[in-house]
Amino acid sequence: MNIQRVGVIGAGTMGNGIAQACAVKGISVVMVDIQQAAVDKGLATIASSLDRLIKKEAMTDVDKAKALSHVHGSTNYQDLSKVDLVIEAATENHALKIKILQQLDGLVSPTTLIASNTSSISITQLAAVVSHPGRFIGMHFFNPVPVMALVEIIRGLQTSDEAHAAVQDLAQRLGKSPITVRNAPGFVVNRILVPMINEAFFVLAEGLASPEDIDTGMRLGCNHPIAHL
Repeated sequence: MNIQRVGVIGAGTMGNGIAQACAVKGISVVMVDIQQAAVDKGLATIASSLDRLIKKEAMTDVDKAKALSHVHGSTNYQDLSKVDLVIEAATENHALKIKILQQLDGLVSPTTLIASNTSSISITQLAAVVSHPGRFIGMHFFNPVPVMALVEIIRGLQTSDEAHAAVQDLAQRLGKSPITVRNAPGFVVNRILVPMINEAFFVLAEGLASPEDIDTGMRLGCNHPIAHL
């Protein structure tokens, strides 16, 4: 299956980032949220992000206009009825995702692929609430989506080989580097990352080093960037 039209549910940080990643590659995308204000903010965020690329001479004004022409913002779920893939990128809340997927299931074609951008919720459990669960898969993008190269593709117990192949091809077309992951708590990256972050706090609590030296050690010893908030 060659995915040409993508729907994104959620116009927040992850949703508008996924929409931008699609649009700059010439893929038509419908970005849906429940409030027009959220849709407008998402579209404005995409435009601002593209402006930064123009300032870095990584994009032209013509490129920006083309990219924005591929994005359609909406508050109407019906606008998702003709897409090839819907990526749910709502807040990381199990009950909310279930509600969205049940609503979506009655609107899209049985052949439409459905993905969740969850970072922790079971893909197998989410797939169970839609008809034809073989078309359901996880696509875990990382923040900021336009910059981060990794996409975790998570196969639930029901996920078909065809669905996996289609979303892997899309991720590559978006310029991403996909890795395939079995459904398990934390998937791969967060399963490794969270214990490591906890250990950093244990090191600090034990007085082994100052916060600044811990940061320096991880930055220079492991090449981990440190965010100074």
